Amino acid sequence: MQVTITAVGPDNRGLADPIVHYVTGAGANIYEIQMYDRDNEHLFAMVMRMDWSVEHESIATLREHMQEIGKLKGLTIRVWSRDETEGLPRLAICTTYRPEIARALLTSIRNGNLQAIPAVMIGNRNACSKLAEEFGVPWHNIGDTKGNPDDEMLVELIDQYKIDYIALARYMRILPPRVCWELAGGRIVNLHHGLLPSFPGFRPYHDAHSHNMLTYGATAHFIVPELDAGNQIIHQTTFTVYPGTPLEDIIREGETQNEPACLVEAIRRVIDREVELHFHRVIKAK
Repeated sequence: MQVTITAVGPDNRGLADPIVHYVTGAGANIYEIQMYDRDNEHLFAMVMRMDWSVEHESIATLREHMQEIGKLKGLTIRVWSRDETEGLPRLAICTTYRPEIARALLTSIRNGNLQAIPAVMIGNRNACSKLAEEFGVPWHNIGDTKGNPDDEMLVELIDQYKIDYIALARYMRILPPRVCWELAGGRIVNLHHGLLPSFPGFRPYHDAHSHNMLTYGATAHFIVPELDAGNQIIHQTTFTVYPGTPLEDIIREGETQNEPACLVEAIRRVIDREVELHFHRVIKAK
């Protein structure tokens, strides 16, 4: 069974050793291990992907041992496996203002096109709370009066609802590196409302329009700490307009048609295991 372990905490010596020694001693086959030190924050982070024999030891028991190591070393350690429990993968949908993408995800799940459970919706604004109510999905607002999110609460909700994958459906806040590392391993999928790498930033429609582009697009990619989306792209969609099309019309088509289709297909590829993230690169699964 494929298992991902993440460990995050204050930087120090020998933090990874007890984790690696334990899993290899139990016969695990490690596929991938990456460790990072954020010197400016004195933060250690590790992600490990391995093949684990549940006949030897259950995931729950492995998690208990990892938590014991975490207490000794001052680390927050998470053990996640898509296959730990039977049933469909559990999806968290994060939003800010725009409801179109979240609605497309929920509709695709209801129609059976996405084989997932919409376990929770999380927002830093209340703009999409009625949408969650409409589809019968638990809603949590983690933002203050200015929309600044409580990132610790976000992670707590992911744990509480036993989430497998997180869809950032025009969630207009940048996840801090610690959150990205705690939920690393190809679990967070973001929708950028422009074609990457050509048009990054917060105003990709405006930037493309200023270059007299006739083709506009959206990009769905895995979130990877400290790296821009490049090798992490899962899916891209485009649409073409006539010369002279007003920017307002371009944005409207992108937000209501193109962006929702892009993220829905990306999430489908991930939950159907057509793609995986290996060493910060998206590969076609065998």
